Amino acid sequence: MPLMLKTRDVGGVTVVDLSGTITLGEDAKALQAGVDMLLCAGIRKMVLNLEEVSYIDSSGLGELMSAHTAAKNLGGELKLINLTHRVRDLLVITKLATVFDVKENEAAAVASFE
Repeated sequence: MPLMLKTRDVGGVTVVDLSGTITLGEDAKALQAGVDMLLCAGIRKMVLNLEEVSYIDSSGLGELMSAHTAAKNLGGELKLINLTHRVRDLLVITKLATVFDVKENEAAAVASFE
């Protein structure tokens, strides 16, 4: 299933609902393009909702890191929420769980920006 992105505003924070897979090719490019578009629009508070992401490969992890770095370099923050067990395990194994700000749910992520 190709990666789909839907954005919405929650209390001044942009939540990006992702669904599908984040893998080498069009999926990774779609994530990169979506985050770049938001950053170019001046959005600096982002939450990526990974609840409907079924699989992430190494290229997908690279794109998540790239998005995190791009936001940070522009003075923004990017947080992850609703990780599946598979995605959470992947972040722990790769030690990226210490890099990303992972929150349990949307309310906690939005509140953490204040």
